[in-house]
Amino acid sequence: QVQLVESGGGLVQPGGSLRLSCQVSERIFDFYVINWYRQAPGKQREWVASLTSTENTNYADSVKGRFTVSRDNFKNTVYLQMNSLELEDTAVYFCNKGAKWGQGTQVTVSS
Repeated sequence: QVQLVESGGGLVQPGGSLRLSCQVSERIFDFYVINWYRQAPGKQREWVASLTSTENTNYADSVKGRFTVSRDNFKNTVYLQMNSLELEDTAVYFCNKGAKWGQGTQVTVSS
């Protein structure tokens, strides 16, 4: 059974950077798509980015050019590099594969 564990969240100032990690309990090579989602207080969960097993990436317009998703197959980990963070990026970030979700990691952008 697949398990996903996020880490790397924290408090950062506007314009700063964070790298989130999603540790996956089985070989990433076997995965088709890993997604990152986020949920801000009082808002619905929204899709942020995705990475396929063929290294194709897609991003929401709100993060395009600022966020990068990548993977390390040896570490069974998918990353979300977030640069030029904005106040609106404050949310709990989740990784997802199919019906499986991690527990989320909090990202707070504040001055």
